Parts: sequence; structure tokens; C-alpha cells
Amino acid sequence: MKTASGCSGDLLVPARATANKRICVVLTVDDLGYGGAERQVVELANNMDAERFDVHVCTLSNYAPLAGTLRDADHRLHTVVKRWRFDVTAVFQLAHLLRALHADIVHGFLFSGEIVSRLAGRLAGTKLILGSERNANQVFRRSNLIAYRLTQRFAHAIIANSHAGAESNRRVFGREAADYRVVHNGVDTERFKPADGKGIRRRWGIPAQCPVIGVFAAFREQKNHPMLLRAFKQVLDSFPEARLLLVGDQPVDGRGKYDDYKARLHRTVDDLGLRDRCLFLGHQKNPEDLYAACDVTALSSLHEGTPNVLLESMACGIPVVATNVCDNAYVVREGEVGYLVAVGDEAGMAQRLKSLLTDAALRMKMGQRARSWVMEEFSNKRLADKTEAVYTELLRR
Repeated sequence: MKTASGCSGDLLVPARATANKRICVVLTVDDLGYGGAERQVVELANNMDAERFDVHVCTLSNYAPLAGTLRDADHRLHTVVKRWRFDVTAVFQLAHLLRALHADIVHGFLFSGEIVSRLAGRLAGTKLILGSERNANQVFRRSNLIAYRLTQRFAHAIIANSHAGAESNRRVFGREAADYRVVHNGVDTERFKPADGKGIRRRWGIPAQCPVIGVFAAFREQKNHPMLLRAFKQVLDSFPEARLLLVGDQPVDGRGKYDDYKARLHRTVDDLGLRDRCLFLGHQKNPEDLYAACDVTALSSLHEGTPNVLLESMACGIPVVATNVCDNAYVVREGEVGYLVAVGDEAGMAQRLKSLLTDAALRMKMGQRARSWVMEEFSNKRLADKTEAVYTELLRR
């Protein structure tokens, strides 16, 4: 097993993990890439009460660009390399880590992180084994569905990041409603905050007065980029100099399964004649800088949980236009912090984007309200407080 520092050999466990009476939590995730679930794992680990909880993160891959954002990573970040899809040795390695840390809770995120956590937690005798639901109404691969069903009896409860996600998971797996808790995502409001985007625009060659729409989304079917591209084509009728910033790329761990979608995305850009108006910026370590360069952001997803990008945009004071899926109606207060449109309503999305680009005063008012709403309900502190309450309640139960 390797530690986050890259040293190999015996498992390194902080002495304090076994010497105090704090509740020890191990958050297990496939990797620490640029995805929303991965960022939430880091936010949770960084913001839980250190006097009550000893929180560790275990990744199942060496791919960890977000490792630098995890506080005290030298002691709290562990790596169990899962070499192939159903590598059972990862289960035994994680079980060893759980026993060594005297873990009270293991909480899995994403498919591999959750399945390995369920099995390892059972093997290690961990008191509380938790699963996650990060989406809603998603279509599961047959092999994933079988794995979830075979192991679901090992998970004591599921924490979803949306009410829609909890309900859809319950329908698919037939669990009791009492097995679910909902904790919406949180965002670092000190990192994501209003800023001057003029320098960022200059860096990317965008004229200062040019209308800019930001799209912060991985290149995968769920994000439904083609709808947004067709809406953007209509926006150009009124704002011919507008730019579309596409921040993101295909998931690194996709092993090629997202290649077709990315290729179709680029073909759509060319078919619509948008190449000179679209900037593909790839994965960005500091997306907060790019929000400041945008006048508005858009998200055209087919399904979601609680989209981090909406929270990040609003925390930066940038209003949003998103599809009305899952809990987006709760996240985006219609007409106050942004707008919602139906999935597939390209004309509606285009019209909402144009109305915001037309009215600078409206954008500013909505941006201020958006920032206040995130501070009130979706800060990383709120995420930590809500999760701590769930952990404490379920341990007592």
C-alpha cells in the first residue's frame, strides 16, 4: 500500500488515530480528480469539527490532483490502489486500514469507493457503513447494479445530496425510506467569491466588453452539452461577439468510454459554426478564477444531485441558468438568483441567457442574492454541520 506522500511499504497510521476518543471517519472515493463528489469529500474532511471527529480520506487510485487542497494530507490521505474494476485485494487493504485506524465510520463515494467500503467495512467490523447517492434518475450499468444489490445489506444507511437522488435510489434498490438522509453539497465561500475577471479575460484573449457564458461540466452524456450549444447558437443572433467558455473535459478515469461523447461534442460545435466562439479550457485547478470572467453560467444536465458548479457560480456572484432537474429548483431560486428551464427547451434557455446578458443591473442584483443564498444554506460549514449531525444520529441508532 502507498501513502499519499508516495512512500511505499507498511501502512502509515497517525498515532493520534488510536490514542483519542474522537469519532474516526474514513471517506473512501475512487480518486481525487476534478469531479464534484471528489471536491465534496475534500470539503467535508477539511471542515468537520476536529475536536470531535478524526477524518481520513482513502482513494482507490494514485490520480489525486485535489490532494493539495486536503489539509494535513500527509497524515490523513491514504491510497489503496485498485488495479482493475473488480480487484478484491482493495477490499482487504481497506479493511486493514479501517482496523488500524479503529474507524467508527466508513463512508463510500462513487461506485468503487462505495462497493469497496461496504465489503471492507463488513470485514473490519466497522460500526457504521454508509453509502452515497450523488445523482438522481441515473441509468446504472448492469454490472454496477448487480454489485450494489449484492452489497446493499452491508450499508446501514445512504446519504444523498438531493431529495430526488434519495427517492430514485430508494425506488431502484427497494430500501426503506428511513435508511436515507439528505445533505446538500457545500462550497468554500472564501475560495469561491466575487472577483474582478478582467485579468482572466485578457489571459484568454477575450475582449473586456464581450458577453461571456460559462459552462463548467465534465464531458459526459449527463451534462447534455449539445442542448446548450444549440441554445448558444440562438444567443449569437442577438450577441454575435459572445463567447462560450467550456471548462472541463472527459473524466480521467473513464478509460476511453467518454471518447465518443467528446468527439460528438466537437462535431456539434463545427456543425453549428461555433468554433471561433467556443473556448475549450479543459480541467482547471483553479476554476474560481474563471467564474469571475463570466457574465452568466449555464448547466443543461439531464439529471443531477446538487450540482457543485451552480453553488460555485452563485458563491462567486454569477447568476445561473439551469435545467429544472432533481433539486435544482431548491438550489436555484427562480427569478432571484437565476432561472430554470425544462430539459430540451433550447429556446427557453437562449431567451433566459439573453435576458441576463442584456441587463447588467439584473445580473448584479441576482448575483448578490445568489451569494447571500449560498452563504446561508450551502457553505462548507453547513455541509460539515449537517453531516456531523447525521453521523452522530446514526451511530447512536
